Amino acid sequence: MAEQQQDEFMPAGAKRTKGRDAQRLNILIARAVAQAVKSTLGPKGMDKMIVDDMGDTIVSNDGATILSEMAIEHPVGKMMVEVAKTQDAEVGDGTTTAVVLAGTLMEKAEKLLDDSIHPSLIVNGYRQAAVEAKKYYEETAFDVSFSDKKTLRTIALTSMTGKAAESAEELSTLVVAAINNVADKQNGKLIVDQDNIKLEKKTGGSLKDTELISGILIDKEIVHTGMPRTIKDAKIALLDMALEISEPESDTKIEISTPDQLQAFIDREEKELKTMVEAVKKVGATVVITQKGIDDLAQHYLAKEGIVAVRRVKKSDMDALARATGANVITTIKELSKADLGNAGKVVERKVAGDAMVFVQECKNPKSVSILIRGGTEHIVDEAERALVDSIGAVSSSIKVGKVLVGAGSCEMEVSMRLRDYAKTVGGREQLAIESFAESLEIIPRTLAETAGMDPIDSLVTLRSKHSTKSGKYVGVNVHKGKIEDMKNAKVIEPLSVKTQAIDSASEVAEMILRIDDIILGSGKAAPQMPPGGMDMGGMGGMPGMM
Repeated sequence: MAEQQQDEFMPAGAKRTKGRDAQRLNILIARAVAQAVKSTLGPKGMDKMIVDDMGDTIVSNDGATILSEMAIEHPVGKMMVEVAKTQDAEVGDGTTTAVVLAGTLMEKAEKLLDDSIHPSLIVNGYRQAAVEAKKYYEETAFDVSFSDKKTLRTIALTSMTGKAAESAEELSTLVVAAINNVADKQNGKLIVDQDNIKLEKKTGGSLKDTELISGILIDKEIVHTGMPRTIKDAKIALLDMALEISEPESDTKIEISTPDQLQAFIDREEKELKTMVEAVKKVGATVVITQKGIDDLAQHYLAKEGIVAVRRVKKSDMDALARATGANVITTIKELSKADLGNAGKVVERKVAGDAMVFVQECKNPKSVSILIRGGTEHIVDEAERALVDSIGAVSSSIKVGKVLVGAGSCEMEVSMRLRDYAKTVGGREQLAIESFAESLEIIPRTLAETAGMDPIDSLVTLRSKHSTKSGKYVGVNVHKGKIEDMKNAKVIEPLSVKTQAIDSASEVAEMILRIDDIILGSGKAAPQMPPGGMDMGGMGGMPGMM
């Protein structure tokens, strides 16, 4: 049990956990967080059900989602969550790998501490090992180009496997097609802005009904029943203004004393609205999409001219429409010209899951596209969305860096073997830390074997044997067949950046936690307690602030 002591220099009521007790507690928390997501790793990983105080439920095996939804109050637990968030923000995939690796590094560090090795020596060893590990990953990687759609599809499929298994093949094809549309060259380099791929979810149908729209899907309906529901070869005007009579900016008083004056006032408003509609018609627009409102009378005039109108569209959708159609967003109707219009092969209103939605599709060279996700239940479409986000992130990272690795634990095992050889050249106590780092990397293939129902010890022994030969460089855990084999031939490919970022995140948080030897809580705050049973890591029960 961690002993909380009253320090003579601390104010009355303040408590602290010092030295070995503080380190032991921090390591315990880090290991517990990693243990919570460990079983979700890989295509055969299990799902977690998270139920909040309101009874809302999330079913997922996405590490970032699980950790972000868990109620974690301990500061070290929050550091581990930051590992997942950073990994997700930087490369879009590999969150579980990063967290599990960080937890294993802490577990190995605890054994070194028990052997009276100073935390600073462990930190130095881990830092050297992280630098060498990244170098070995880069040496193991091979090039991938944007034109190699087959490999990009394999990367998408690898990232998605386990999250949307029954439709992963179809979804990976959609991901590569979407990225192919939105990829742009900047300073001679291909850049993929993931925000240019809009994901829209609707329950109903099945995952196989998920479709890519070469344009933008707007969750709005056409404003007037008299307007056509389909426009082909659409000329689109995007307006950041209301097709309404604007109210005066200052307080204004209008006195009307006769019916003629009232009629003249109404006629003038009608004329202004009609002038706006005529301006739209004059430039040849057949579709008007505005971020603001459209007066009922303006709707009537637009319908008479056969012009389709959609109102109160989000700014993000307006920006996406501009990129997809080539239109310019106009703030005053007087500025509207033919050059400002965008083009789409078709604008159509369709009913999806009972809701009317407007599809701006068949754009010639859309730099922004949409994927409409379908599924039988809300939980299924939510998990499919998470799978697509990870997959888009993985493919985008591969294009950005231009290098990929063979996955399924093969690259971790290869780097682990090389790190062991490197450790022998270092010597001293740092050598033990580097060897512990190398051993920590083996948690990835070991966990993959466990989730596939394979014997983890036999799997590791076989992997070490294979990787000790030149021909065993790409040998990993084939979870689908339940055996150890060459995973390059099995086409399990992952981005280099996912692995290097995981090394950075995991090693840095491990180093930070190991440097903490004092936990000081202010007056009136409860000190973090050890879970019942001390170091028993069988589950999360009893851990402070965790479900």
